[in-house]
Amino acid sequence: MSTLSTTTDSGRPADPEHAPIPRSRIIFASLVGTSIEFYDFYIYATAAISVFPLLFFPSASATGALLASLATFGVAFVARPVGSVLFGHYGDRIGRKATLLGSLLTMGIATVLIGLLPTYSQIGLWAPAMLAIMRFGQGLGLGGEWSGAALLATEYAEKGKRARAAMWPQLGAPIGFLFANGFFLLLAVAMGHDSTDPAHDGAFLTWGWRVPFLASAVIVALGVYVRVKLEETPVFARAVARGEKVKTPLKAVFRTSWRQLIQGTFIMLATYTLFYLFTTWILSYSIGAVEDGFLGIGYQDFLVLQLLAILFFAAFVPVSGSLADRFGRKPFLIVVTALILVFGLTFNAFLSPDVMGTGDGANMGLMLVFLIIGMTLMGLTFGVQSAILPELFPTNVRYTGSAIAYNVSSILGAAVAPFIAAWLASSYGVGWVGVYLSAMALLTLLALFSTKETRDLDLDTLDDDARVAA
Repeated sequence: MSTLSTTTDSGRPADPEHAPIPRSRIIFASLVGTSIEFYDFYIYATAAISVFPLLFFPSASATGALLASLATFGVAFVARPVGSVLFGHYGDRIGRKATLLGSLLTMGIATVLIGLLPTYSQIGLWAPAMLAIMRFGQGLGLGGEWSGAALLATEYAEKGKRARAAMWPQLGAPIGFLFANGFFLLLAVAMGHDSTDPAHDGAFLTWGWRVPFLASAVIVALGVYVRVKLEETPVFARAVARGEKVKTPLKAVFRTSWRQLIQGTFIMLATYTLFYLFTTWILSYSIGAVEDGFLGIGYQDFLVLQLLAILFFAAFVPVSGSLADRFGRKPFLIVVTALILVFGLTFNAFLSPDVMGTGDGANMGLMLVFLIIGMTLMGLTFGVQSAILPELFPTNVRYTGSAIAYNVSSILGAAVAPFIAAWLASSYGVGWVGVYLSAMALLTLLALFSTKETRDLDLDTLDDDARVAA
């Protein structure tokens, strides 16, 4: 079994007090956690479109119920910056390993409890209130998970291969999505659920939707087992040995790295907007009733298309890591973001009901092409984010800084994206959803032009401000 070499990143000893750690363990530990976390996150996203509007948010109109459900979907993104501060503090104070365990358990417990919640018909308004609380818990856990997994990968990476190593936790997103939506698809098929004519007394809406949430307990246990066996990352261990820990990482990161916080937040903006348009909003637009202005495609049929397209997302994540190591983070992301901007201007040509068709007459081939293009761009832009965001910050505030940037961006680019897109599509037409994506891509381009290239950065190096903060 291959092991990590005794030198990492800058060529310094990896960890003189511990034997080399098998590379497969680092890969698996960084991948399994994000896969579980994103699985938990996406089963809620899927249920927010197909289940919760019917069971937790009764409304006079389908659009009203959908918007209410999407509002609770957005609650997690408000919680994520809180989680980034909480888990970032402990990640920079006590280490990456223990903090990653805490974030995983927080997310997993909240997800399992969602599967046990009574519905609106059983306890009234307490049902959506409790759902919102559990969604907040999911966001809290994910707020600390991604940054820790990214640091686990980058701080163990070999010199010149950091983006390729950092892409492993990024694969958790498509893997989690495949498992979450694949699970829902299998249940819908097995239980005969039809989203265009849902049976409230059918097995799927009665109890079947709960199964993916409850199953999370098993895979969370697996993630905890894997992460318990980890050692602390060598970069963090060396920083501790040099006495570079800070007492209050939040205060230190705002004092020494506020520019990087702003840059990192907007670097992620187009990525977040693209992904949640293509996983959450597009589902609601595609399976919604034709009389309400949607496409009326069957839930099961559309999920098959999404699952096929997500394979392109997964395939292009490692491509992104390799290209970013070869050409640099900044030039590579500038090209990909420019492509996202142009793609946003084509939405009307793909998704207009006059072009796409509706119901049984919908052009499923055209929809698949649209989804594949979006998911390919998503893989290219997402794969390198776990390298560039940690590289913006010094070791003693890296967990906090990268987590805050990542999760504040989630509010600006993900929490509101499905809600804004649903409103734009119903009020002005689907083409304006693409304009919205292009505008977010333009902001990301401006952030990228303002940053320095970080490919050859030594992760062990602190600038003068960071040393003062230590």
